[in-house]
Amino acid sequence: MLNTKNISPQQLAGFTSLFISLPIAAGIFFLRTEWWVFVLALAIVFTGSYLLILYTLQRFIYRKIKLIYKFIYQTKASKREEFYYKSLLPQKSMDEVSSDVEKWAEQKKKEIEVLKANEAYRKEFLQNLSHELKTPIFAIQGYIDTLLEGALENPEVGTRFLNNASKNISRLVNLLSDLDEITRLESGEQVLYKENFVVQDVIREVFDSLSVLANKRNIRLGIKKGCELPITVFADKEKIRQVLINLTDNAIKYGKTNGNVTASAYITDEKHVLVEISDDGIGIAEEHLSRISERFYRTDAARSRKEGGSGLGLAICKHIIEAHGQSMHIRSKPDVGTTFGFILNARKD
Repeated sequence: MLNTKNISPQQLAGFTSLFISLPIAAGIFFLRTEWWVFVLALAIVFTGSYLLILYTLQRFIYRKIKLIYKFIYQTKASKREEFYYKSLLPQKSMDEVSSDVEKWAEQKKKEIEVLKANEAYRKEFLQNLSHELKTPIFAIQGYIDTLLEGALENPEVGTRFLNNASKNISRLVNLLSDLDEITRLESGEQVLYKENFVVQDVIREVFDSLSVLANKRNIRLGIKKGCELPITVFADKEKIRQVLINLTDNAIKYGKTNGNVTASAYITDEKHVLVEISDDGIGIAEEHLSRISERFYRTDAARSRKEGGSGLGLAICKHIIEAHGQSMHIRSKPDVGTTFGFILNARKD
């Protein structure tokens, strides 16, 4: 039985020609009741109709379809593509062509959705960047204007305002430095210098460097029991140090007073090592977890800015780990705590 939904141009031309030629041949047979006349008329009319209809279909309809395909792929046809257009495309049914167009439309729809998401992200990023830059710049401007208006005559006030302006300049410098760092990481310009090193040694060094900050909140820094045995990894030592500093600093800022920040390292298999930094602080709500490592993304803008930082620390961590061919994962629960983890390659002999 003929499937009219998937009929080919040849089949369409054949059946149309048959419907045209049969009545004509029957009419001629009625006038000349000789079978050879009937057969000859049927053959001539059928062949002529078939060739004309097939030519019309391929010349005009499939020519339009070819233009649609060229528009879809937006490329100048190569010899191989020209062969496809001339030889293979006419063999396709209308449903197959329709399916190709629908796939193209779905692909374009997804591309448009990605572009819209990127545009929204770009706008949000520029707004956040503008805010991050304006805050220290306006503060510096305010201090300088006040000094110029007479505050310099009071040495105590002048010194305090200059110190505050200096702090905001340092904040601005750190922000620009972090932006430069993340730009180089995203563009792939940052070269990794991998070496073998004991990850617990770097963790202890980071904890020592941040001990003053932790002591202010009476937060204890330590390596999880059972994870003290040296584990050697193969990575860029200074970049991993930067990741550990950012994660530990983040854990101290958002950890609870009199709480703990704990590091752990596990050999997951012969080739990989899992490193984690955990706190028992305020935690992160589930709706924020997928975006927490975006540039300038803050779960609580007021509290985050009060704590300081450029808002780029976690984004830098993410890109450093991705530059090592791995990804960073986050586990968190509000009022329970947060764990940031990442995989590194094990020792390379």
